[in-house]
Amino acid sequence: MQYDFDQIVDRSQNHAAKYDERAKKFGTADVIPLWIADMDFKTAQPIIDALSARAQEGIWGYTARPDSYFEAIRSWQKRRHGWDIDPDLMSFSPGVVQSISAMVKLFTPEGGSVLIQTPVYSEFYDMTEAWGRRVVESPFAERAGRWCVDWADFEAKLEQSDLFLLCSPHNPLGIVWTPEELERMARLCMKHHVVLFSDEIHSDLVFHGKRHTPVAALSPEIARFAVTGISGTKTFNLAGLQASTVVFPNAHMKQVFDRYWQNMDIHRNNAFSLTAMEAAFTGGEEWLEQLLPYLSANLDFVAGFCARRIPKIKTWAPDATYLMWLDCRALGLSNGELHDFMIHKAGLGLNDGSSFGRSLNGFMRLNAACPRSVLKQAMTQLEAAVNAL
Repeated sequence: MQYDFDQIVDRSQNHAAKYDERAKKFGTADVIPLWIADMDFKTAQPIIDALSARAQEGIWGYTARPDSYFEAIRSWQKRRHGWDIDPDLMSFSPGVVQSISAMVKLFTPEGGSVLIQTPVYSEFYDMTEAWGRRVVESPFAERAGRWCVDWADFEAKLEQSDLFLLCSPHNPLGIVWTPEELERMARLCMKHHVVLFSDEIHSDLVFHGKRHTPVAALSPEIARFAVTGISGTKTFNLAGLQASTVVFPNAHMKQVFDRYWQNMDIHRNNAFSLTAMEAAFTGGEEWLEQLLPYLSANLDFVAGFCARRIPKIKTWAPDATYLMWLDCRALGLSNGELHDFMIHKAGLGLNDGSSFGRSLNGFMRLNAACPRSVLKQAMTQLEAAVNAL
């Protein structure tokens, strides 16, 4: 079927955090919300149909997880990314962020250290500090407006760390790491005996002919070392259903992780997430193939608009995710001033760049996963606000 991503869907009645939490986050609801990382598009029709049928059954008790659940995920990963996962090493988790939290608690010592590459999404900071661990930052090197690994700093920081949290593809920079880059990171972690967790939640949202490489697919040796978090929630806009998968390198780590959730009696999908995930990975591909060029065109639109009409704000169309990193330093505003400017002058609800890298000044993150008409209005408002400075 043909999907219409230009359709405006009224989310004001479905308790969407992106809309309902505007006043709490920005001090006003009068902003176009382009912040939290979900999409303003209806999901694939096979998912809607499967959930509708499940709703009509009328009984949603404790729900067993059939073998077909993990098989659907395994088949998707093999088909889309060439990764053949051992089903015996797959575990359920409520979400990738929750998996990160569990990794920090379970696989670092009390008072230990977690390495992150900044800028990176704020939960990497939050989940580390929630368990009393120390954040070790290895800032990316910025060269001609693009960002890359500072390899000397990265290895030096590994020597101080117990766990490395990799974001692949990267949020908010939209980097699709090459196999060579990933292997270099993995082997350095192995050399320094640092646990590697790869957050690959955006792996299906890749553009410009690039290809996502799962870390664990690099070699059998790395597969026996790396832990990977994956989910269909970003791909199919299902974040509210809370389901993800963790792939472990060995049975011992999987047992430790599973016991942690079992001790809180969190080890089953809810009835609807089970149905949605199976339907997504078995019937959602047509929708995704139509979504990807629409998202890519949205990213191109924002990048082109800034280049032509708001040259003081520099950005580019990322190779992955639907999130854009805006360099607003030429506006000459402090982080606090930039925050207020976007809300009260431009009427936009964006993410502050300083939450992705605490030493950074002058950046914002924009979510472009919405109908293009909304983006056009947002960029027009931003242009007017910049011109009025």
